[in-house]
Amino acid sequence: MKVVGSWWVYMIKGIVDDNIERYKARLVARGFTQQKGIDYSETLNPIIKQATVKLVFFIVVSRDWKIHQLDIHNAFLNGVLAEEVYMKQPLGFVDFALPSHVCRLYKSLYGLKQVPRA
Repeated sequence: MKVVGSWWVYMIKGIVDDNIERYKARLVARGFTQQKGIDYSETLNPIIKQATVKLVFFIVVSRDWKIHQLDIHNAFLNGVLAEEVYMKQPLGFVDFALPSHVCRLYKSLYGLKQVPRA
């Protein structure tokens, strides 16, 4: 099995008046190096058609139901991986006593090909 690399993505979160609220860092896997059939079996791209949305709104309006919105921020990070995925130690967190060791991922990580399905 091929070992997947990773990199850090840094963002500056600001507020309305251009002041810096906080700094964020996210570890992202280099999923573009994965090969189908070797590192993962299938992917999923969840999509919804506009006709389905119109139908749902029609039903809601005709029955006088209330509409609520729900945002799930960390849905990608909570999925359990079915395959064994190994990643190189991230920069800044390399164990100098064991530099050739890798990390086994049990939970999904941004950038992996199989994450939307997990």
